[in-house]
Amino acid sequence: MTKRNWSAALPLALTLLASTALAQNAVTVGAADIGGVVTGANGPEAGVWVIAETTDLPTKYAKIVVTDDQGRYLIPELPKANYNVFVRGYGLSDSAKVTAAPGKSLDLKAAPAPSAAAAAQNYPPIYWFSLIHVPKKDEFPLEKIKSQGEWLNIVKSGACQSCHPLGTPGTRVVPEEFAKQFEKSADAWARRLASGSAQALMARDIGRLDTQKALDLFAGWTDGIKGGELPFAKPERPKGIERNVVITTWEWGHPTSYLHDAISTDRRNPRLNANGKIYGSPEDSTDMIPILDPVTNTASEVKHPVRDPKTPNVKDGPFAASAWWGDKPIWDSQNINHNVMFDEKGRVWSTPRIRQHANPAFCQQGSDHPSAKAFPIKEANRELSFYDPATGKFTLIDTCFPTHHLNFASDANQTLWTSPGVVGPAVIGWLNRKMFEETGDEQKSQGWTPFIVDTNGNGKRDEYVEPNAPVDPTKDKRINVNHYAVAVSPSDGAVWGTVIGYPGSIIRVVPGSDPTNTALTEIYEPPMPGYGPRGGDVDKNGVYWVALASGHVGEFDRRKCKVLNGPTALGKHCPEGWTLHQLPGPQLRDVSDAGSAEASYYVWVDLYNTFGLGENVPIVMGNLNSSVFAVKDGQLINFVVPYPMGFFAKNVDGRIDDANTGWKGRALWSTYGSRTTFHLEGGKENRPRAVKLQLRPDPLAH
Repeated sequence: MTKRNWSAALPLALTLLASTALAQNAVTVGAADIGGVVTGANGPEAGVWVIAETTDLPTKYAKIVVTDDQGRYLIPELPKANYNVFVRGYGLSDSAKVTAAPGKSLDLKAAPAPSAAAAAQNYPPIYWFSLIHVPKKDEFPLEKIKSQGEWLNIVKSGACQSCHPLGTPGTRVVPEEFAKQFEKSADAWARRLASGSAQALMARDIGRLDTQKALDLFAGWTDGIKGGELPFAKPERPKGIERNVVITTWEWGHPTSYLHDAISTDRRNPRLNANGKIYGSPEDSTDMIPILDPVTNTASEVKHPVRDPKTPNVKDGPFAASAWWGDKPIWDSQNINHNVMFDEKGRVWSTPRIRQHANPAFCQQGSDHPSAKAFPIKEANRELSFYDPATGKFTLIDTCFPTHHLNFASDANQTLWTSPGVVGPAVIGWLNRKMFEETGDEQKSQGWTPFIVDTNGNGKRDEYVEPNAPVDPTKDKRINVNHYAVAVSPSDGAVWGTVIGYPGSIIRVVPGSDPTNTALTEIYEPPMPGYGPRGGDVDKNGVYWVALASGHVGEFDRRKCKVLNGPTALGKHCPEGWTLHQLPGPQLRDVSDAGSAEASYYVWVDLYNTFGLGENVPIVMGNLNSSVFAVKDGQLINFVVPYPMGFFAKNVDGRIDDANTGWKGRALWSTYGSRTTFHLEGGKENRPRAVKLQLRPDPLAH
């Protein structure tokens, strides 16, 4: 070819190359999809979220995906509706919303953030929370607190952030109504903590700190932000497998209610209730149990009853007017339903309050109930119930032991194990479900036992000394602990739990043939820099995974322990069993210890590959990262829920709707669990949202 002929052919060649590139980059959009390419000033925008939201369905619905390295996206399987579609990403402001319907390609333009302040509005709460100054190590001991770690444990998941994240739009500013009333910001903070029906809890927890110093530090934090201070760290955009997530959300509940947990299936059989309804637990906020039908996109509710009409109501507790909701309580619950679980028959079990706190006579001293003879209990603040969706009926079960979380064993009695929560009578309680269903006798079907450590090392339970007594080498020892989480090991049936506190601990209970009289307990403290257990779960190998306030997830393998019982087995005897995995996000700026500012609430182990990362994968709540983390091959994978920013999961569970449909038939389920949904992006218009997370093989998979 001559030089002249080559020049003439060049435009055609370039056109063909461009057409080929476009064809390779094209996104195949099906009839129920929306897809296209997101570009910015410098070309394709990789690792940003594309959000499609609609109010055309019976409840507000949104689906969220992440762009690939070429800026391409595909939002699959959308119900027929008109959607507002927009782009959100770190370093960007939200793009203008574009109306679109499924079945069409839609290319989108990203909107660069005009300033660092604008970009930071979409950062997860941890980046704002990490700005707070905390007392330095050399300032301790304070009046009530001995160390920086103990102080942080209270401010993080040990207390303050066990209910809501700090760093959300509503927490990083003081309401103007209070700011105008007080000359000092610390006084305005004291007033905001007295607001609403959580007043008593707020007073308790700020009182555990050096109160005035804590108020001054919180005030300095919000004053700094008001003055223009911005996060010193910046989040990374999703990368690798983090871009394969598909997130679906539905509103359920009410603007004035909140959710603690949600459940989709039986923990032991994730194929139960396939494509079925999701149930929530609204705790202190209401007695109306929210129900989501993800097939019809409808939200409904059913009222949970109480047995005693004089059961206390949250609305009658201490209260002060709220800057958000005025002078009337918005919470109105008698049963303060905390946790929900499915059984193998498709019934939903709960831990509600059904009566006044004083226990009936069969629980107390002088009763002939075997457990009451061994360890009488005077009161309980929650009991048990189950709801049968087939009949629409509740069954209420009175228990002597208080309940908080619950978990089923896979034994012959279908034993339901419970925890009392943060405080209680220092027992573990259970219901022999087989006996209860055969007899209907709630008294005979329940039992409980104190926590007895085998300090004499003979492998069986014997006479024991009390918690404050010194170890007796001829006897066992009772320990005065209450467990928060409860989980049954699939490997050996042992029951695990967490003890909240500083440094806190985890426990393992081996029930034996007659748990009231044979159960033995092991207790293990995390080694520093780990501290502050909250929620945990046990995997198929008997390894326990626990969320720690230090900004770690703890992995405890008792098979590595050199000592399991005997006089030294009281918590500090097995540091070799622990591995600490640091959680993502920045550390607080006045903290030099390893860890992060993350305040993770719970860990749930995916035993059956319900998400798609394989079996036995721990899923860790990333409460301040607005995410959940998966621990895979020792690495933390961060799946962010970016809208509305402030996702705060108390737990997840996983369900397999159809194992033959690949990623489409598997999902994790959760809910926004903050007690203050109005503090999140969107303010008072927010409702809690049910959340479904799926993991496809690539960002463009249908």
